[in-house]
Amino acid sequence: MPVVDLKSHLAAAMRLFRVPADNPDLTRAQFDAFSKQIPLLYFILMSNTIAVAYTYLNVAPDWLTMIVPSVLTVLAALRTFWWLRQRHLVRSDADILRNLRATNWMTLPIGAGFTAWSFALFPYGDPFAKSQVAFYMAVTAIGCIFSLMHLRSAALIVTLVVDVPYVLFFWATGEPTLKAIAINNLLVSGAMVTVLVIYYRDFADLVASRKSLLAQQAATQALSDENFRLANLDSLTELPNRRRFFAELSSAFTDAERRNVRVAVGIIDLDGFKPINDNYGHSVGDRVLIEAGRRIREVCEGFGPQRVEFARLGGDEFGLVVCGDPDDADLLRLGQRIGDQVKLPYQLDTAHTGLSCSIGFALFPQSATTAEALYECADYSLYHAKRHLRGRTVIFSSELEAEIRSRGVIENLLRTADFSTEMDLVFQPIVDAMSEHTAGFEVLARWHSSRLGLVSPADFIPAAERIGLIRPLTQALLVRALAAAKTWPDHIRLSFNLSAHDVCAAEGILPLISIIEKSGLPPHRIDFEITETAVTFDFVRAQQSIATLKAMGCGISLDDFGTGYSSLSHVHRLPLDKIKIDRSFVADINDNPVSHKIIKSLTGLCDDMEIACVVEGVETRAQLDTLRRLGCDFIQGYYFAKPMPGDAIGDYLANEGQRLGGAGAKVVA
Repeated sequence: MPVVDLKSHLAAAMRLFRVPADNPDLTRAQFDAFSKQIPLLYFILMSNTIAVAYTYLNVAPDWLTMIVPSVLTVLAALRTFWWLRQRHLVRSDADILRNLRATNWMTLPIGAGFTAWSFALFPYGDPFAKSQVAFYMAVTAIGCIFSLMHLRSAALIVTLVVDVPYVLFFWATGEPTLKAIAINNLLVSGAMVTVLVIYYRDFADLVASRKSLLAQQAATQALSDENFRLANLDSLTELPNRRRFFAELSSAFTDAERRNVRVAVGIIDLDGFKPINDNYGHSVGDRVLIEAGRRIREVCEGFGPQRVEFARLGGDEFGLVVCGDPDDADLLRLGQRIGDQVKLPYQLDTAHTGLSCSIGFALFPQSATTAEALYECADYSLYHAKRHLRGRTVIFSSELEAEIRSRGVIENLLRTADFSTEMDLVFQPIVDAMSEHTAGFEVLARWHSSRLGLVSPADFIPAAERIGLIRPLTQALLVRALAAAKTWPDHIRLSFNLSAHDVCAAEGILPLISIIEKSGLPPHRIDFEITETAVTFDFVRAQQSIATLKAMGCGISLDDFGTGYSSLSHVHRLPLDKIKIDRSFVADINDNPVSHKIIKSLTGLCDDMEIACVVEGVETRAQLDTLRRLGCDFIQGYYFAKPMPGDAIGDYLANEGQRLGGAGAKVVA
């Protein structure tokens, strides 16, 4: 055999007697398994040693039967006690390796000590006692080897230190029985070493496979955790998403219910966000959302002593769950802080944008008894804030609860209403500001419910939009309005209001076009009024619908001008014929310099863009005179007439002709 092969085999053999230091997982597994069997190993040593010492008590010297066994037994007992105390300690890899190596070193003197003591006793016994020594050494060695099987190096040391001298010693006696025992023990020892090597290899493989399995489980768990995080995270703002919000709400509500404390739900809507998307593009809009979310999150994180969970619900809407027994004052303070931060300027490249936000809160247990109902109450508070207190914080109250009940009644009755019999039309004149001749009539709907009586359009129009009835209602009213307008003089125009759902829904205006064509009324006598809110609902689709109506010859008016967002942008991008200035600027035009300047600016804008200007809400002669001086084209208001039924229009026009002294005069708007 070449020298190099001999050296490699010797090195491999020496590795069998060392504790491996390059595999911490295997070393730790060895230590855990081995430490559980150490007490059993020492129990075997102590019990067998005491039994042999007792047998030789009267035939061997006291130092062999009393002193040496006592020393060996005490040593084994101390080691047992030490291991029992150490088994629950959390050890480092270096500490484990050090203990295993120490066990290797201690195995050699302990094994040699028990072997030498056994050989020293052997000559003093009779054949039976000598056989007991042979039996003691064989059985004890086998028990120790199996107890040390997880620490292969220690088990092999015991085999060499005990079994090899054992075989040589008893073979040298020349006694056939003892020689047979020696041969038998040699064969058993060989088999045990074979089993030990195979078992250790399998144990090492098991540890490796367990490590691999744990690694796979860790990777699976990490992937699961990441999937859970992504499933509960808004990808744009990296805030918790709608799913996470409702999970937090459910948990917080259950906890508040159990502890009998308050918990609040808040919903935030950014006022004026949609025009940012329309005017600057979605990339700018996304950055505004990210920045707004960051600001609100900072407020929530710094709001104590309450804990505030914050999430993006979708679009420009965010949700809050306020824990920690908040009261109304806490919620108003939180809403104020959020509003102040959202209002700060957003400087994004060349676009300098500004926002505000409306917030609705609902508080458990005052507002609702379930998490779902609490959220609905907060949503209605937000709805109320956006309609009546835009940019403010509203907390759900008994008054809003009454509104909800009333709204529910209106919606239910509207579903079963007969539009042909319960809906009436009234008409309000639109008058030429200079000649004071009527140029047209705006048609207004009135609902006479059999149960509720007269219901305001401010209540039933939004209800029809919510429940999806606005389009059939619009179509039914347009048919009747066109039929009425057909009986008027040819120079009198009809002004008809369209909702966001009429101009922004897919194929929304196709039924309207069909109705116009069937009516026989020339399209050039029809003005469709569209609010800024309807335009901002979906500007692109609204722009397409308006262009189609304009192509038919219909006029387009932008209603409630000055009360929405990005008005100048809409004026510039839409094919408008008229702008209607909201009545809120007219009421104090002669007393408030600001209102006067606003209307002056708007009339100048309309003049420059060659768009007619219609002013609503005129009630006094002084207001009319001022508006004339400012250059307004058309006037609408109670000064001339309140809305009237269709059958009163003939008398109204006749009286106007007599009053102005020129019944045949025609003014084309």
